[in-house]
Amino acid sequence: MSKKIEKLFKSYRDQLLHLAKLYGVVEIKSYARSSKRLSISQLELLLIKNRIKLPVNRSSDKAIAKQELRENAIRNIYLSVAFVFFVGCLIVMRPYIKNVVNEVKFTYVAQEYKSLKTDKLKKTKIKKDKKIEIVQKPEFTLEHDNTVSLNAETTLNLFDDLGYDLKGIRAGQKVKPIYLTKLPKDLKTLGDTKKKRELFIKIVLPLILNENDKITEDRKKLFKILGKNFNTVGERVWLKRRFREYKIEDQDSGKLKMRMDIIPVSIALAQAANESGWGTSRFALEGNALFGQWTWSKKGISPKNKDPDQSHKVLQFQILKASVRAYKNNLNTHNAYKEFRETRAKLRQENKRIIGLDLTKYLKNYAAIGEKYVVIIENIIENNSLTDFDKADLLPIKLKKGVAL
Repeated sequence: MSKKIEKLFKSYRDQLLHLAKLYGVVEIKSYARSSKRLSISQLELLLIKNRIKLPVNRSSDKAIAKQELRENAIRNIYLSVAFVFFVGCLIVMRPYIKNVVNEVKFTYVAQEYKSLKTDKLKKTKIKKDKKIEIVQKPEFTLEHDNTVSLNAETTLNLFDDLGYDLKGIRAGQKVKPIYLTKLPKDLKTLGDTKKKRELFIKIVLPLILNENDKITEDRKKLFKILGKNFNTVGERVWLKRRFREYKIEDQDSGKLKMRMDIIPVSIALAQAANESGWGTSRFALEGNALFGQWTWSKKGISPKNKDPDQSHKVLQFQILKASVRAYKNNLNTHNAYKEFRETRAKLRQENKRIIGLDLTKYLKNYAAIGEKYVVIIENIIENNSLTDFDKADLLPIKLKKGVAL
């Protein structure tokens, strides 16, 4: 095409104008209508902009190269800005993504386990009246909120398959991060036995440790922030949120240090066992209420034999983990447990391990029976050797990706 054009037109400028007309370059037409005369360089640049190949005898290679370099530079700038924006979004979203990944519901593992169990059951055959029947037993019940309720036997088998046993934990093994969203509805069928109690502890223990780990991480961050002479905007915002979380209106950092601390595992297990009847109470099974916390809002379950003069309900939750979190907030913020927090802070100052039995006597306000309640909690801790779990640690997710939920 360019060779034919060169033969038809004497001047290089005429060739450029012909190409512009041939391809209908709007900009050159508009210039022509306004009686403006474009230079050869300008014509070449407009043709290049419209992706039209120039004749062989180009006269403004330097100007064209400059324009091409400019266009490439602009494109690179846009790409760089987009890349920086993308990286920035990843950095901002990282904490959220991490929380989502770390707190993936047990549903997915349960569904996977369900498939494995179903395959095994289909292979189990029993001869009856000379006919072969496939024995199948429903292992899972999907709830309306998309969580999974396992029966007791399935939960026991799952823990066995994952090598999760309390004997190893007592000996110093780390706890597998397995988070059930609901208690087995048939837990009471195991009877008042050691088997039922151990299963209950296995279910609740990772939930308590996970909440304590979050508190420990926040506590480290708190001391780091308070130890600096200057805090970033992000750090000040984080600090403000923690004051709100721990209900400290005057933003007293001393109070925050005292309130932001772990709950001894033995105490949490004992109270959960007592308040939920080792996971068999109506409140625990219907509302995931492990700690029997009261509420006067609509979101709660009414006790059946409630005093007519009382209007309270038992607070209910979507998942078990939410119940543990609310319990932690209760002990760490309510005025009724001020002595509990002060004694815990004193243990910290003396570099002593926080043991449940050192703090049980400060829980008398948790129930109307007062001192008798303390005796009950202490008996549960001692009779079930729950102090062994005060030193338990959760297995880091990075070290055991297959178990992280």
